[in-house]
Amino acid sequence: MAWVASCLALFAGCSEQDMVKQPKVQRPYQPSDFFEDGQSSRPLLANTVARGQLRVKRDYYEGRSGNLLIDYIPAPPEDEAKDGGPEGGERKVDRAFLEHGRERFNIYCSPCHGRTGDGQGMIVKRGFSPPPSFHIQRLRDEPDGHFFHAITNGFGAMYSYASRVPVDDRWAIVAYIRTLQLSQNARLDDVPADERAKLEGNAR
Repeated sequence: MAWVASCLALFAGCSEQDMVKQPKVQRPYQPSDFFEDGQSSRPLLANTVARGQLRVKRDYYEGRSGNLLIDYIPAPPEDEAKDGGPEGGERKVDRAFLEHGRERFNIYCSPCHGRTGDGQGMIVKRGFSPPPSFHIQRLRDEPDGHFFHAITNGFGAMYSYASRVPVDDRWAIVAYIRTLQLSQNARLDDVPADERAKLEGNAR
């Protein structure tokens, strides 16, 4: 009986009503008695950075080294120990990375730029101003950082995709753009020797 009485006393102290009415901020901008200024919404503390938002690897997050656009696909921050520091490490671009870039490109870029990067996407065919083809010499000569910068910040009539496309996906798209450019401008000498023999055999 004593055990039952103690349990009843314990549960009596924790009612659902008390939980509903506990002091907490329920809405943005609701007044609070906890802070001296009466505001519940607090400003960020000076000189603090949220976990995961310290972006010191400029080549990866901005496409730049110093004030210059980079001309390589940078390694992500988790590979910093391998590439020797906060900048300068190139990423190994493999088939899986290119396939991911192709998927992202076809979703976000092809409506305007076209599946082959010729600037004749479906939106253009319906009357939108065409973007330049990725295959013109000017864009073939641009560094990789140029395309990353355009995706991140917008360029001309193109708006920023920073809020829609994660950083790593942007670099995957850049790698795929380079693949598209190579596909339209490759020479036989660019093909590895063993693969070149197959091509030459099929041509006969």
